[in-house]
Amino acid sequence: MAAWGALPRFVCLYAALYAAFGVSSPFLPAFIASRGVPPEQIGILFAAATALRLLSGPIVGRIADRLHALRLLFAACAVLAAAAVLCYLPAARFGSMLAVSLLHAAMLAPLTVLADALALGAAVPRDGDAGHSGFEYGWVRGAGSAAFIAGSLASGQVIGVGGLSIILLLSATLLAASAAAVLTVPEVIRPSAVRTACDEVVADGIRSLLQLPSFRRLVIIAALVLGSHAMHDSFAVIRWREAGLSPPTISVLWSEAVAAEVLVFFVIGPALVRRLTPAGAITLAAGAGVLRWAVMAQSADLAIMATVQPLHGLTFALLHLAAMRIIASIVPRGLAATAQAIYGTVGIGTATAVLTLASGAIYGRAGAEGFWVMAALCALALPLSRGLRQRRPA
Repeated sequence: MAAWGALPRFVCLYAALYAAFGVSSPFLPAFIASRGVPPEQIGILFAAATALRLLSGPIVGRIADRLHALRLLFAACAVLAAAAVLCYLPAARFGSMLAVSLLHAAMLAPLTVLADALALGAAVPRDGDAGHSGFEYGWVRGAGSAAFIAGSLASGQVIGVGGLSIILLLSATLLAASAAAVLTVPEVIRPSAVRTACDEVVADGIRSLLQLPSFRRLVIIAALVLGSHAMHDSFAVIRWREAGLSPPTISVLWSEAVAAEVLVFFVIGPALVRRLTPAGAITLAAGAGVLRWAVMAQSADLAIMATVQPLHGLTFALLHLAAMRIIASIVPRGLAATAQAIYGTVGIGTATAVLTLASGAIYGRAGAEGFWVMAALCALALPLSRGLRQRRPA
């Protein structure tokens, strides 16, 4: 299948997948809260789900690589995720909610991993094939982000008609659509010499990476700033609903943050990283985090929220772009994959799981004032960012 012929098929796949995320992600915590689950238990639910994602994504991805069955495993996980979403409807107690949440997370996590592997396989030009012209991966990922925004806006509108339960039906339908869409895309299998090398030196590689002061600092900064989003992701919608904001308004606020993320990733961010240097961009991202969470701790006013939500483009996307630039600069090329695994697992995944668990307890006791704790985490990252140094990897 020609690359250009594959592009619309991948756009359909990413649109269905990320629209499924968009209709459910903003309002799922509010749905669970509507069943009488207290904030502390909501924190446990989402922390456990986040921790399980750290395992299920890599495990299923590795199985798919070994079996050369990326499409088949994607379709299976998508169908099971759709079934898990529907299981939220009859769940009434914490135990059943936890079981459903874990199944849902375990099936969702591999979907982005497998979709990206399929898309990159078709998009990246084949070595030695001068006649091959692959499409840009950013085109399909951007289509996914646009679909997420559309899904979020749509869910805000339909909740007023069908209640919070409607998001589960929409998400299940879209996940099933993504299972059908993945069967139409090409599956390009490429041998990976890098994987063999990494398997042989993984222990020494981790030790070498942790001996790099700037890499250690970067992982800690990512854990503090990206982890600070845990309270927002779990409790922002609950906070806004308590303040009287309507579902359509909430969906617009959530979509505004995602739109800012896309804008920074594709337009503003690269220029900011060049002008400020990666260390300077990370300082700006951490400072924006202090401001964003401090404002959310004090107010849920619509005009104020509409003003600070675009800061997500700095607190998430700009920091991630700058971190990628620093990793490329300081990490030896033979350890690039290992560095990404440590950054993604420790700097993002583990920190998010721990802080989601903590956010449930904090929000349950302090309410919106708990966002001050998230602001403090970003403040702790500020002095660390000044110590980041770059060098050309060996």
